[in-house]
Amino acid sequence: MKKYRKMIEQFSHSDDILELRLNRPPVNALNPALVESLGQSIREAADGKIRALILSGSPGLFSAGLDVPELLTLDEQGMKDFWKSFFGLLGQIARSDMLVVTALTGHSPAGGTVIALFADYRIQAEGDFRLGLNEVQVGLVVPPVIHQALVRLIGAYPAERHLVAGQMIPVEDAKKLGLVDEVVAPDQLIERAVAWCRTHLALPARAMAETRRLCRADLAGMFSDPEELDIDSFVEGWFADSTQATLQALVERLKKTN
Repeated sequence: MKKYRKMIEQFSHSDDILELRLNRPPVNALNPALVESLGQSIREAADGKIRALILSGSPGLFSAGLDVPELLTLDEQGMKDFWKSFFGLLGQIARSDMLVVTALTGHSPAGGTVIALFADYRIQAEGDFRLGLNEVQVGLVVPPVIHQALVRLIGAYPAERHLVAGQMIPVEDAKKLGLVDEVVAPDQLIERAVAWCRTHLALPARAMAETRRLCRADLAGMFSDPEELDIDSFVEGWFADSTQATLQALVERLKKTN
């Protein structure tokens, strides 16, 4: 069954496995509407019989990250609202009772990689793709909760080296670093994600769910205190003159390449 809803396409792979595919052409850039649509789709899935979610994107591109041109049009309150919504989405994934697998269909810079950090498992399409947290390159400081999630996944010193350099890295390097768990051929990506879900759903349900909850308690706990998310500091940095200049220069470069 296929159903289109807002900016998310839904594909049912069984009664309890649902794929949510980002569908905001041309590059699935994260703006307020896409973040809200994905969050709403996850909430609706949680209210039903779904036990596992696959988050996917377009062929060759999972998500290009933040929609910088649109976000630059927001005022301070608009940016605070966006980041509350984005952190709310990450919290949904981190705290979900459903298994969450990210099927990274291609390039996945910044915000795309961030979403994957909070999933149970990350499967990347093989190819000449790059992913990673390149915030420093565009004048931004990674929020503490994202830093903590990266440290949890790959370790403190590798996270330091990756974040400070702010470089996008090839797929195979991401696999070696632990940023993704598997690399498979693009035409096998969703099939492999479904298989991973089915393997885990076949385990004794109570034991699997409670063990998973125990193992992910630290990740879920990152969202227990909204004050710790430090949204105000990030938004203050976003509107700093130097950051705005870097972001505006980025937008101008994007215009020339389109």
